[in-house]
Amino acid sequence: MTLEIILIRPEGTSKCVCLSFRWVQGITSQHVGFVDRKTVCYPCGNYIIFLDLESKSRRVLPCPGRGLGAFVGNGNSSMVAFSEHRLNPSIFVYTYPALVMRNELKGVAQLDYTALAFSYSGPYLASCSSIPEHTLTVWNWEDGIPLCSHPGAGAEISRLEFNPMNWRQLCIVTERKLTLWNIERSDRLHIMMPVDIPLPAMDGAVPEAKRNFSCGPSGKLSYFGPQMPVSALERLIGERAKTFVVQEKMLAQVHPTSFCWTPTSDLYVGCAEGHLLLVNPETQNVTVLFNPHQKRDEAELQEGSLNSLALHKDAHRMFAAGNDGALRCLHIKGKQVEVTQCWKAEEPLTHIGFSPDYEALILSTCNGRVYSYSPSQPQEVSRVLDVCVGDFVAAAPLRPSSHLCVSVRASGELQVWSVKDGACISSLCLQVQATSLACCPTAECVSVGTASGHIYFIDLTQKELPRTVHRVHLYRVPVEHLQYDQGGSFLISGASDSHVFVLDARPSKMFEVIGYTEAAGSVVDLSSLYNKDSKQVNVLVLSAGNKENCVKEGSCLEIFMLQAQLLKGGCADRRGCIRDEILQKRHYAAALPFSSAVLGPNNRAFGYCIRTRTIQKFLLDEGISDTKDVVQVTPERETEGHALGPASLLLSPHQLWLASLGKDGSLRVFETSCMEKVLQLQSHSSRLSGPVALAFSLDSQTLLTTGLRDGALVCVQFRFKTAEMTKASIARDYGQSVEGLLGTSVLTETAALRELPEWAAPSQTPPGSALWEQQEEEQVGVVLPPATPANGTWLEQRLEEAVNEEKKQFAEERQTMRNDIKQLRKTIQDMMNENNTLPENEKLQLWEFNLDIEEHKRLEAEAEQGVARVRNEMEMQILAYCYERDVIKRECWDSMKVKGRAIKAFHLEDEVKNYPMKERTQREMEELERVKTLRRIEQADLSILGDESKTAPQKDEDEGGEEAESPALMGSLSAQYGGLSPHLYNQFELHTREQKINQIILLQDVIHNVKMAFNEEFDAVYKQKEEEMNRVKEKNRRIVEIMGDLGLKEKLWEPTLSDSERPERAFTVDDSEIKVEKCLTPEQMLKAEELAKTEEQRRLAAKGENAREKALDDMMGGVLELKKEDILKMEIPQPEFMSKPEVQWTEEEKKGFKEYEKIVKELKEEQEKYRKALEAELKKLQTSIKDATQAFDETLTRLFERKVKSEMAICQEELKIANLVYSTDMEEKLVIREKQLNHKLEQTRKIKQDIAEDLKKHKEDVDAFRETYDNAVAEDKLRDRGFRKDFFDVPGHVVEHLYKLFKRRPRVQKMRTENSSPFKDRAGSATAPDEGLSQLMRAMEELDVPENIPQGVDLAVWERFCLARRAKVESEHQVQQKALTLAEMQAFLQRRTEEDDSARKEIQNLTDELNGVREDKMTFQKDLMVHFLMKQGQVEVETGNFIPDYSSSVLIDRSVVEDLNRTIKTLGEQKIASMVETKDFRKGIIQQQWEHKRMQMRIDDLNNKARDIQMMRVSREMQAYLSETDYDNNLSKQISTMEKTLSMQEKIHKKKVNKAKKSVQQLIRQTAQKAQDSATLDQQLQDMMISVAEKRHICDAIAVEQNQESSAEERYKDILQRKRLVDLAKAQAQEVAILRAEVERMRMKTFPALVQFEH
Repeated sequence: MTLEIILIRPEGTSKCVCLSFRWVQGITSQHVGFVDRKTVCYPCGNYIIFLDLESKSRRVLPCPGRGLGAFVGNGNSSMVAFSEHRLNPSIFVYTYPALVMRNELKGVAQLDYTALAFSYSGPYLASCSSIPEHTLTVWNWEDGIPLCSHPGAGAEISRLEFNPMNWRQLCIVTERKLTLWNIERSDRLHIMMPVDIPLPAMDGAVPEAKRNFSCGPSGKLSYFGPQMPVSALERLIGERAKTFVVQEKMLAQVHPTSFCWTPTSDLYVGCAEGHLLLVNPETQNVTVLFNPHQKRDEAELQEGSLNSLALHKDAHRMFAAGNDGALRCLHIKGKQVEVTQCWKAEEPLTHIGFSPDYEALILSTCNGRVYSYSPSQPQEVSRVLDVCVGDFVAAAPLRPSSHLCVSVRASGELQVWSVKDGACISSLCLQVQATSLACCPTAECVSVGTASGHIYFIDLTQKELPRTVHRVHLYRVPVEHLQYDQGGSFLISGASDSHVFVLDARPSKMFEVIGYTEAAGSVVDLSSLYNKDSKQVNVLVLSAGNKENCVKEGSCLEIFMLQAQLLKGGCADRRGCIRDEILQKRHYAAALPFSSAVLGPNNRAFGYCIRTRTIQKFLLDEGISDTKDVVQVTPERETEGHALGPASLLLSPHQLWLASLGKDGSLRVFETSCMEKVLQLQSHSSRLSGPVALAFSLDSQTLLTTGLRDGALVCVQFRFKTAEMTKASIARDYGQSVEGLLGTSVLTETAALRELPEWAAPSQTPPGSALWEQQEEEQVGVVLPPATPANGTWLEQRLEEAVNEEKKQFAEERQTMRNDIKQLRKTIQDMMNENNTLPENEKLQLWEFNLDIEEHKRLEAEAEQGVARVRNEMEMQILAYCYERDVIKRECWDSMKVKGRAIKAFHLEDEVKNYPMKERTQREMEELERVKTLRRIEQADLSILGDESKTAPQKDEDEGGEEAESPALMGSLSAQYGGLSPHLYNQFELHTREQKINQIILLQDVIHNVKMAFNEEFDAVYKQKEEEMNRVKEKNRRIVEIMGDLGLKEKLWEPTLSDSERPERAFTVDDSEIKVEKCLTPEQMLKAEELAKTEEQRRLAAKGENAREKALDDMMGGVLELKKEDILKMEIPQPEFMSKPEVQWTEEEKKGFKEYEKIVKELKEEQEKYRKALEAELKKLQTSIKDATQAFDETLTRLFERKVKSEMAICQEELKIANLVYSTDMEEKLVIREKQLNHKLEQTRKIKQDIAEDLKKHKEDVDAFRETYDNAVAEDKLRDRGFRKDFFDVPGHVVEHLYKLFKRRPRVQKMRTENSSPFKDRAGSATAPDEGLSQLMRAMEELDVPENIPQGVDLAVWERFCLARRAKVESEHQVQQKALTLAEMQAFLQRRTEEDDSARKEIQNLTDELNGVREDKMTFQKDLMVHFLMKQGQVEVETGNFIPDYSSSVLIDRSVVEDLNRTIKTLGEQKIASMVETKDFRKGIIQQQWEHKRMQMRIDDLNNKARDIQMMRVSREMQAYLSETDYDNNLSKQISTMEKTLSMQEKIHKKKVNKAKKSVQQLIRQTAQKAQDSATLDQQLQDMMISVAEKRHICDAIAVEQNQESSAEERYKDILQRKRLVDLAKAQAQEVAILRAEVERMRMKTFPALVQFEH
């Protein structure tokens, strides 16, 4: 398929040169579909390719617009439809194989279409637009009109398909939703009705229907109030309330990815998680046929296995494909699914589909491969298409042979194509990311640049077996530009690192790198111009001017010349840089940046400017004195460019044509001389970001273009007419001249290329290389720059070679330096070893041995930076802690009016805490004062009204007042604990929301008062404890003095306040709490030393010499008076004479001794008396301390009890507040629910109004059409009745015969075609009646032939008769069609009527529910939650698990229960007295009966004894014993006789034993003989049993009928007998039960019923 575009000159003359498509290769989408039984189609860029599966031929259909959007093909009707990519796009419908546009559909889509679908029958097409409207539209593509549309169909539609059995039903699948659309029709009116299918959860659970809370007023409420939906609980109104689901109840649903219809109009749905669903569109029931979480077989379905589904023709088999590349066949029988794997691909399968005859299944993969699978021949899978999916990087004709071209994809896939027909000759995967491509003019060699900076050289001398012969690494960045000169001598490469390399392009020189030059910045574009005469190559480099600029545009232009002397070598320095003098480099600068630039003849250059969207032509001046000067260039001419940039420019080989390829996908060709003659062609899609590269063939007759992301390779050729053949001949002549010029070089280089070996990846670095040398130097300890790795670039290798040369030049100096370094290292190591032996205070630090001063400073700086960083982090962390501390202190301590603290007991574990309380805000106080003022006004009002209507006696009022003030009715004890408030509402008066809110405020004030009252008592007790502690401390001081006087060393109990009692201690930190050593700064250390010195000086000054105090200490212990406490310390010194023996004492000395003893005795008595007094005082002090602390503990215990009661009162008030808050919240939710119902009711009424208007309109349409139908029926009857009148001129018998022929109708035989589709019995479309009429008319032609003319009828009459009969047939057909249309309209009207009734019922239900909500609201306001304080015995309701159920309870007065209890007690006492009397009487009766029974039993015992005496028997022994005198002698004789007998019997026994042993041996021998005989008999027995069994089977087979009859009769008798026995057992059981009941009744009559009462 070729497309010619004729452009009009401005003067009005037409051009005679055009551009046409030659072929297109590639694939954009993996969606491949059939257009007939043997042809598939698929999109490729801006084209649709049709591929014949048998002949493999291709046809191309270009898109009329600038881009191809949605696409669909229909194999049943051989149609294809696609949308264009532009604003307000259209849909084009084409026929195949004619490829003629049937219609252009213009809809309401603003941006694009996302999905298209043909119906299986009829001219219907469904489309879905993209954002913003997402409109689903059904078209009649024959008429080009939309039948119906519906906005909001859904975003990201993955599939859209009609029901093959009913075109009025279609299905849409999105990522999260499955929607069915039903189309309803009434004459020419069509409407669409959506139905959302509920999807199951991941575990296969099908969602349940939403619970309906609609109910009428019941008058009864549950404990928690009326039940409402979650949306009302969440206070939602409007559309969001309909779809709101609580997050906890949201289940992860499956995600549908594919579906297929069944002949029963059901749906098989495949999910991304591997679930297979069966959906009934009529009932919306979803059945999970397969759940992958329940089965784990490898052959079973897995996640991603159902990405595409296709139903087989037998309707019980379905094929599925997915990400695992497996094609599975699903055998579905009911709800059972059997999975069989048919075929496995090496890559994921994206789409499968059957041909129209269901003989072939097409499979497409994610990589662009298409396979054909035949279910009848499952072993044969043929590859239909092998076009790899991927972005084309570049393409170029293969020179010198012009019949081939080469392309490379970004994935590294190199492909060789035929220029003639686009057939793929061969391919080679480089396993690298490719970025550029160029073909050598002198050899069949291709250069490929990669993202890793390598250039691969591919040998294509053998087209079917391409191979890599060489690789060179030039860059560390992607190779973005490759350019051969036309002479085939040089290969120029460029990249973003500003280096431009020049290589020898000849294979004979192994593609040697000549050198490089550096551009001003990153290279944006390269262009070369070859001069055939001088064989010089001029190169133009377009650069960005900034090496770090990544924008693909630049304004710096550099031109340099490549001469033949460069091929001889020696033009580059040791580092590979070519001198600018050799290159003759010139620098230019443009005013605006270009995205592409090419060098033309006559020092002209062309550039494409993105900012102005123009192609500029400018002159490059050669007369530059200094090569470093930059010349500003200005455009000579500007030509309008592409609508979307950037664009690529390319000059034809003969330099007369300039081609540009823009981002909008359009290809334009200019003449370089005038830049006005333009040839234009839309070669690529602008939707997929347009093209990237283009290339001319050598004869300039063919252009190759590649797209960026559309995956299309387009071959375009020039078509010249007779007037322009001169231009074509010029281009061909130039190509032939270049081929002739390069003929010798081509042969030489091609031969050299064949001789090159295939390139292989390099091995590891061998020993002796620079890397090994670097390792050796590191072992020595010298740090040198790293060596070039094995994969280093060419520049790095040249740098390494230069370094190696320098190493060889200075080898001796290097060795000397190494030796000196080794010696220095040894010296330092000795010094370090010696340092290790020194004491700690003399050792040097390791860093002090570092001789590198700079390194030492660097390490110190790094250490200081690390310390500063850690210090900053710690300071920031401390700052954060301080901030948290301040916040906590401000919120929890400073803001508290009453600080939280506790009081602990002295001797108990009790602890009582106060209530921490914040200061109430001004707003709270104002609100409280407002409520109190309002209550005062209300109470004053009530008191005035009470005085006016006062009728009851004063006593009743007093009782009522007492009852109102009763804590039981108030519901709490807060009034007893400081919470009395006269403004509180009565619990039975809280009906309105305002009253409840005011009551909450008052209750909060009550709680505040209770807490304040308790805190006052708490403060008093706290002060009491402080006073007690002070007293204890005073007493302890006295106790310490006494214990010191008595010399006791006991541990004294000293009470202290804990941290909970003094919480403010938490804000101060003592030094004892810090467990780590304090780190002081030098300033702090100096300050501490100064303070210590000052303190020492002050202490020494205070301790000066004081003679008076010293003398007083020596004489009297430092005091002038003797205290009573010092008596115990007094000692009387002994007289001096007591040191002598007693015999030497004088009389005076003896008298002095007696006086001494007397004084000592008196002192001891005084000391003992004083000690006892101190001990008594000590005991008294300890007892007083213990009593005082115990008394305080009792006070604290009472405070604790008060705290418990206060807590109880507070909890009671908080419970009131909680109930009031819940009540107000429930009222608010009821209001929200009421608003929801009002909103829904209003919407439903609007819908009902619209439905009513439509219904009225439809009724009018039906009535009008019914009138038309009646008229048509009447006209048809008139035709029948007027037949004889029309043929009045014909004889009567002839008229009767003609009337019979008039009623005769031909039999129309339906065309039967072989159709193996499972949907062959589908309903017809709207065009079926017209087709039936045309068939009927064709059949009528057979009846109208002259051979069927009856006798006696003229030809004129027969022609008139035929016309009348045809008119009658058409009238009947018209009546029939109108009858069908009327029936359809009536059905449509009936559905609208049902919708109207449904809306009316919904309005009624909503009204009832709204009334019910209002009634519940009123009931809830009246049904108050009241709190009562009741004693434990006053609650007579059984408790449940936690809360008693009071739903059936009654609250009554206590006196009623007490009166009833007194009555019950009186009656009980009377009954007990009667029962005691009856008991005593019956007790006497029982005693008499017992005595009578005892006497009767005694009589029986005596009679038995007498009978035993009479019946006693006497034996012979007893008689002998009684008769004989010498009984013992006779007994001894008998014993001797028995012993003799016993010895004789023993001898006889031995003889019998010997005889028995002999008999046993004989029997053993007989037994062995018998065993042998038995074995023989057993063998015979088995044979006989076999024969008997065979005969028994024969007999059983013969007598089976008799046995069945007899067994049936026996079973019947058994059943009857069992039935009789069962009936008998039942009757006996009933009799026994009756007798037992009678016995129990009689027994109960004789015993009284005793009932126990609890008192």
